[in-house]
Amino acid sequence: MTEATTVVRGACPHDCPDTCALLTTVEGGRAIKVQGNPAHAHTDGVLCTKVSRYAERTHHAERVLTPLRRTGPKGNGRFEPIGWDAALDEIAARLTAIAARDPQAILPYSYAGTMGLVQSEGMAARFFHRLGASLLDRTICAAAGGEGFVQTLGGKVGMKVEHFAEARLILIWGSNSIGSNLHFWKLAQQAKRDGARLVCIDPRRTETADKCHEHIALKPGTDAALALALMHELIVHDWLDHDYIARHTLGWEGLRERALQWSPERAAAVCGVPVQQIVDLAHAYGTTKPAAIRLNYGMQRVRGGGNAARAVACLPALVGAWRHRAGGVLLSSSGQFPVRREALYRPDLLAGRSPRTLNMSTIGDDLLREASPAFGPKVEALIVYNSNPVAVAPESGKVARGFAREDLFTVVLEHFLTDTADHADIVLPATTQLEHWDIHTSYGHTDVLLNRPAIAPLGQARSNADIFRALAARMGFNEPCFAEDDLTLCRTAFGDRVDFQRLLDTGWASLAVPEAPFANGDFPTPSGKCEFHSERLAAQGLDPLPDHLPNAEPGGTHPDYPLAMISPPARNFLNSSFVNVQSLRDIEGRPLLEIHADDAAVRGIDSGQMVRVFNERGEYRCVAEVSPRARPGVVNGLGIWWRKLGPFGTNVNEVTSQRLTDLGRGPTFYDCHVQVAPLVDAAEAAA
Repeated sequence: MTEATTVVRGACPHDCPDTCALLTTVEGGRAIKVQGNPAHAHTDGVLCTKVSRYAERTHHAERVLTPLRRTGPKGNGRFEPIGWDAALDEIAARLTAIAARDPQAILPYSYAGTMGLVQSEGMAARFFHRLGASLLDRTICAAAGGEGFVQTLGGKVGMKVEHFAEARLILIWGSNSIGSNLHFWKLAQQAKRDGARLVCIDPRRTETADKCHEHIALKPGTDAALALALMHELIVHDWLDHDYIARHTLGWEGLRERALQWSPERAAAVCGVPVQQIVDLAHAYGTTKPAAIRLNYGMQRVRGGGNAARAVACLPALVGAWRHRAGGVLLSSSGQFPVRREALYRPDLLAGRSPRTLNMSTIGDDLLREASPAFGPKVEALIVYNSNPVAVAPESGKVARGFAREDLFTVVLEHFLTDTADHADIVLPATTQLEHWDIHTSYGHTDVLLNRPAIAPLGQARSNADIFRALAARMGFNEPCFAEDDLTLCRTAFGDRVDFQRLLDTGWASLAVPEAPFANGDFPTPSGKCEFHSERLAAQGLDPLPDHLPNAEPGGTHPDYPLAMISPPARNFLNSSFVNVQSLRDIEGRPLLEIHADDAAVRGIDSGQMVRVFNERGEYRCVAEVSPRARPGVVNGLGIWWRKLGPFGTNVNEVTSQRLTDLGRGPTFYDCHVQVAPLVDAAEAAA
């Protein structure tokens, strides 16, 4: 190693439960290698294929490295360089003029392009609170399942992920762990080697399903029916922990009555799986100790997603699985992190104002709305950071039309000219994770991680926090909190609740959490119990018990659109990140639709053929793959490709819906019906 070579500790910023610790090798000011830190137990030196290419992404030839001003029509991606002063002056002037009429006409739009507390909302939230802009309901990924867990267990809490290695039965429910939770999969494999049985519950035969002992290929949106049928069998065969139920649960009699309505035969008809699979799974779950459930977010992206998460969250209490540290359920560990959100995000800067809240999943409709008493002012300005809504938001045809409005002033903070950046009036160059400070929680383990900048910002790139700090200064926001630098924000996030010196010295600090958090109850609910019956839901006029809610758009029920469609991520992309990394796009090839042989045959579709996927909302075109990964009646549209990198300028979200879930106001991406047809000739394929 030469004198000019250094290794810098960091953290992966991406929307993944693993939150890996990184080591970045820097030579001559350039990042030449990004690898997992072997000293961090959860990372253990291993990264996914995507993040192992992070240096390629950071030094990509197409990085936006100077502020840009639009020169052509919105959407065509034509820009000219401008200076930072000119860009900030123009943005401040436009926002000031709009805010003088009504600051709620300004909308921030962001999500998990970085999961870091500082570069996500650390300074941005302060800026928009001080401005009085509309609030954004950030629901596009995990809201329904998260709310289901809040109403049942009291928060996004669960068993420690490392203890899955000791389980004797693991249900991997709605998760392609090999592609989206790699470090959990290592633990599951360890348990498997030690004799544990692995069952994958997923409409798609994923790479994870291939490696499990059993795959239960239920129809999309039927997870609650399966969970209730498991309860039915636990009750009928008395595979229950009566003492745990009596001491540590609330609402058992009501749940018992409901579950007894769900025989395996009834659930099998709803779920589209054999009765015996349900019976056998219930027997295994009721008689194997310890039994653990790794739940993920795919199953909650349907109309009844919140109820489905509630139903699954009830299961461990019924069999007393929480008594064992290797028993229980894990959806997200994020509720266990003691983040000082008020100190970091400063909602006090609203100064008593109560701006409206717009849901990020309905941005297509909201950008096309006129002002009204019910809606409020028309959206006149949009500031997008850490997201690519033109590609990732549902019903993207409407989203693109909204972003194309000439009277909408749009600013995008970005690394690349994404589909969304192409519609911007001004694009501001943002730093990548290798170029700034940040601090991270996780939703898959319970370590806090610190990210150090490994290299200086390339070109004129600035961190998100620095950009909002500069905008605040331009707009005359002189509160002292706007002068705090990024490292100060890192310290503010946890204060004395986490040993910051340890973060500086090693890169991470583990939270002190119980080995078996609910062995003696003590759930963070109002009652302190696992709440089968939620008084909080009852007070909202909602069903206090979990139930199966059929999909709004079930496959097979619409004469014109008979196929159900789910849109799980392509293995080498993460949402829309990494789509422009050529080496990863080369692996994926082209946008793909997996279709079962029976469904392909009746439509005259062969593997490799270009097809139309369409419904009443729109259509997109992609390559069909006749595959056993698709179950009959369900097609898998792998995403999320940038629209402009797809073969016809659209992607899978052209056909997804803006309808929201039962709980949490989340999107219903996997509650979608479509038809698929071959493109019959070259002229049509080129159209």
